[in-house]
Amino acid sequence: FLVFLLFSFQEMEKLVVCVQKRPDALCRLICFPWAGGGTSQLAQWGKLFSDSIEVFCIRFPGRETRLMEPFAKDMTSIAHEVTNVLLKELKEKPFAFFGHSFGSYVSFAVALHLKEKYGLEPVHLFISGGHAPHSEGFLAVKSLPVSDTKDEEILAHLQILGGTSSKLLHNEDIRKQMVLTFKEDFRVLQTFLFEKAEMDIPFSCDITCFNGSDDKAHDVKAWQELTRGDTSSYELPGGHFYLLKPSNQSFLTKHITRCIENAGL
Repeated sequence: FLVFLLFSFQEMEKLVVCVQKRPDALCRLICFPWAGGGTSQLAQWGKLFSDSIEVFCIRFPGRETRLMEPFAKDMTSIAHEVTNVLLKELKEKPFAFFGHSFGSYVSFAVALHLKEKYGLEPVHLFISGGHAPHSEGFLAVKSLPVSDTKDEEILAHLQILGGTSSKLLHNEDIRKQMVLTFKEDFRVLQTFLFEKAEMDIPFSCDITCFNGSDDKAHDVKAWQELTRGDTSSYELPGGHFYLLKPSNQSFLTKHITRCIENAGL
C-alpha cells in the first residue's frame, strides 16, 4: 500500500504543479498550457485566486522536470495520463478546466474522456484562444504543415505571437528545445479527432470562451453545440497571449471565480 501511495505521489508531482496548496478549497481549477509551453505562467495563477479555489497546472511530458521523458504520442495518451493520475482528486471535489490555445483542446479531450468513462464533468469549461474542436476553424489549424516548416520560420512565428521571454530566445539550446516542443505538441494536436454526432451533446456544464481582440477570430459559436449549459464569450485587449497581461489576468481570475461560485457548489 505504501509503495502504491509513493507511486501515486510521484506521478502527481510529475504531472501537476500547484504553487499555492489549498486543501480546504471548494473547487479546483485545472489549467492546461499552450503548445511549446510549460507551467511557469499558469501555475502562478494559484496566488491570484481566493481560498475557495486551488489551482493545478498540468505539465506535459518532454519539458521542465519531464524533459528526459518522450513527448506524448497523441491526444489520447495525454487524456489518459491526466485522468488516471487525477481521478481521485477529480472525484473528491468539484473542478473546472481552463485551457489556452493547444491547452484548450487538451482540456476538452480530457473532459470528454472523463465524461465518457467515469460520468464526471467540470462545473465549468473555460476556453481561451481556441476553436470548437468540430469547427472549420479547428480543421484549418490541424492542416497547417508545421512538421515541414523550417525551424527559423516557426521561431519567427512564435516571436510574433509572444508568450516567450526574448531573453530566453537568445540561448540557442533553449530556442531549439522550444521549436522541438512546439512541433511535438502540434503533432499531438493533429491526432485529435472529434466527430460531433447529430444528437449527442457531450456536456451539460457552462462554457466560457476568451479571446484576444488582436488575435485571429475563433469559432466560438460552435461551442454552443457541445453543451446543454450556457455559452458566453469575452474579448480582452491584446494578441494571442493577451492572458499574460496583468490587467487581463485580473479580469480572468475575477470572472472565473464568479462563474465557479455561480455554479452552486
